[in-house]
Amino acid sequence: MKEKPIGIFDSGVGGLTVAHAIKQILPGESLVYFGDTAHLPYGDKSAEAIRYYSGKITEFLLDHNSKVVLVACNSASASAFDTLKNEFEGRAILIDVIDPVVDYLSTRNFKKIGVIGTKRTISSGTYDKKLKEKAPATSVVSMATPLLVPMIEEGFIFDDISNAIIRTYLSNETLSGIEALILGCTHYPIIRNQISKFFNFNVEVVDSARIVSMILRETLEKNNLLCDSGKVQDQFFISDYTSYFEKIARMFFEGEINLKKADIWS
Repeated sequence: MKEKPIGIFDSGVGGLTVAHAIKQILPGESLVYFGDTAHLPYGDKSAEAIRYYSGKITEFLLDHNSKVVLVACNSASASAFDTLKNEFEGRAILIDVIDPVVDYLSTRNFKKIGVIGTKRTISSGTYDKKLKEKAPATSVVSMATPLLVPMIEEGFIFDDISNAIIRTYLSNETLSGIEALILGCTHYPIIRNQISKFFNFNVEVVDSARIVSMILRETLEKNNLLCDSGKVQDQFFISDYTSYFEKIARMFFEGEINLKKADIWS
């Protein structure tokens, strides 16, 4: 069991931010990554569709012997995680990207927290509900930022287009006076520096990748599943080929990567 890989999935390149953080914290672990590029972004899909995609991908990752399945997508974590736990209980450990962030923030004393994410994540109200349960004294405001994922997936980062879109969203009055901002989509850490710069680095920009990676390490330790074999073999699957996915993957994982297309829908 220890030598089995960690399964990770997202709608596209966003989950690579989580995979990268995992490799920094757990360099001895092998990864199996699935990017559902054929259906991105998940943020404008129905909850039913997201649950269907998430179930099929989880099955795929388990078929590839994953000892843990990490749902590295906020939309899927919000809409499908409970269903996945019910369906796959006993077959693998499942971890989402929302609960670890909520637990982390509940230990802080922020008066006002902002959340940005896809339409699906924001409309689900998951962050609002869970934060109010764990940190009732904290005010939570949420705002959908649907253009950010396609902007990132199309490669518009660190340029005038991305700066204009980011500035338009973050200057919304809803986010006025926030002390922390949750990046409620795993794509967003790719533009984290631009977001932090907008707030003059005075707002804590909460990136789930490292927080979730620490929870993953604790979970592996608790279940005696940390790999110590020294044999690392990472695999990356996508449901539809995009050159940008390969470009970002090579940026996070230096050198050659084992990238394959997998049609799991037919």
